[in-house]
Amino acid sequence: MLLSSKLPSVETTIFTVMSRLAEQHGALNLGQGFPDFDPPPELQAALARHVSSGHNQYAPMAGVLRLREQIAVKLGRDYRVALDPVHEITVTSGATEGIFDAIAAVVGPGDEVVMLDPCYDSYEPAVRLQSAQPIHVPLVPGRFSIDFERLRAALSERTRLVIVNFPHNPSGAVLSAEDLERLAECVRGTNALLLSDEVYEHIVFDGVPQHSLLGHAELRERTFVVGSFGKAYHATGWKVGWVAAPPALSVELRKVHQFVTFSTSTAAQHAFAEVLEADRGQLAALAGFYQRKRDAFRALLAASHLRLLPVAGTYFQLADYSALSNEPDVAFARRLVAEVGVAAIPISVFYAEPPPDQRLIRLCFAKSDATLEEAAARLNSLRAPAPQGG
Repeated sequence: MLLSSKLPSVETTIFTVMSRLAEQHGALNLGQGFPDFDPPPELQAALARHVSSGHNQYAPMAGVLRLREQIAVKLGRDYRVALDPVHEITVTSGATEGIFDAIAAVVGPGDEVVMLDPCYDSYEPAVRLQSAQPIHVPLVPGRFSIDFERLRAALSERTRLVIVNFPHNPSGAVLSAEDLERLAECVRGTNALLLSDEVYEHIVFDGVPQHSLLGHAELRERTFVVGSFGKAYHATGWKVGWVAAPPALSVELRKVHQFVTFSTSTAAQHAFAEVLEADRGQLAALAGFYQRKRDAFRALLAASHLRLLPVAGTYFQLADYSALSNEPDVAFARRLVAEVGVAAIPISVFYAEPPPDQRLIRLCFAKSDATLEEAAARLNSLRAPAPQGG
């Protein structure tokens, strides 16, 4: 039987590859972006309570209304926006499903979708499955900010969607209010829609506010905004996310969502709704929690030969290893997990065309103090090669 692949260039994701290597070598997994600690006790208790009280069958397709109402309250508090929980908020089985649903809902054959490199690896396959063309626009090297001139030049009559992701994975860069204005200028007068991946919205450091596209009235009218409870509550395995979008866009998104997962874990939705409604300050405390981990991890690595790039948000640290090796980043990451016992993510996999002289790996600091201390000790043991004698 002949089989023609719809994604012939797609292989197993680097996150799965590195996690599997970490398991094989007994390495510390600072690669895949998940915490090695549990969700808050009150969330665990709420889940158990809702399982035992009978919330185990299909949830409403768009999501449990109580949860959608609490998402609207949260977003209203954070970004001063009034959203209709019935018509503008949809609960999805993780942010990745929400991203796929949004792309599949509005992108068709021959359309172009602009994405900013380095970008999360699920974007392009979702675009190609719609028989559309990905258009990659590099972020400013080193700063990972939007190059608005290049973005503007990439837009055409065929541009259907522009995908942005801030706080940015893998760099941790964030958007400013001025960035939102310049983004609005770029798409003004076009038919381009926007998809804003904001799963790290609560992990922004040094007192800097998160500037969501929801908080910009002009952008909000053409944008799908995707969020994640997994990132906010240390529960990535529960796979509960959400999409906020204007009613007309939400209608189209739900047409896809109902045939992808139909609905998301009912008990988990009730548990998140309960914790959100109680509002014990977990979300407000999240930035400080991870900033302490960021600062401690950076201090632990101060004696290493890695050059640490600034981190404005997310729970990822980019590290330049060029003082240690000239190897391509995939080869270096594979050697790191096998010889040093630390799994990292090579950054080239986030690019269509990675900068040839870039030597960066991504380390996740959403780990226990003990894990970070041991990982730093192993990374500090790396030594630059001795100079060759003449």
